[in-house]
Amino acid sequence: MSSNNDNKEINAGLEAKLKQKVTKLEAALEEKTKLEETYLNQLKYARADLENIQKHVHRRIDEGITREKENLIMQILTIAEELDIVLNEARKAKNPTLLEGMEMIRKKLWKIISCEGLCPIEAIGKPFDPNLHDAVQEVETCDYPVGVIVEEIKKGYLINGKVFRPCLVKVACSNPDSDKIKKENET
Repeated sequence: MSSNNDNKEINAGLEAKLKQKVTKLEAALEEKTKLEETYLNQLKYARADLENIQKHVHRRIDEGITREKENLIMQILTIAEELDIVLNEARKAKNPTLLEGMEMIRKKLWKIISCEGLCPIEAIGKPFDPNLHDAVQEVETCDYPVGVIVEEIKKGYLINGKVFRPCLVKVACSNPDSDKIKKENET
């Protein structure tokens, strides 16, 4: 019987060692699982950070391209406006060959600029809008209501819907003589 008891003791000892080993393995597995979850979360955050950085870089690149494009358009616009001035002078000289060539160049130049999203701001006869126009002078007149643009000094432009260069304008203000005439007519 002692061998039976010895076997039971051996089995109990083995069972205790196995339970202890299983407990250690379960604890190690749990620790590894937590570590994996930590690494996975860090990876997710790193990936999100990378995506945000990529979006930021793309946005900065797009802004830089837009800024440089606008700088180039401003330079071309200056040339186009100067060409318009020269063309008006050439019309006075009445040289048909020169006029025809200059008109072709002018049309091509303005087409390039407009294809890039540049369009003129309409001003004369429109109400003054400080978002679109810069008033350089007020003009007393009976021909236009108060606050309406009577003359455009320098053309303004929009590019893709935003103000590229505001118009320089003269704006109608009340004419003291017209007020006097209105009062006389009322009496």
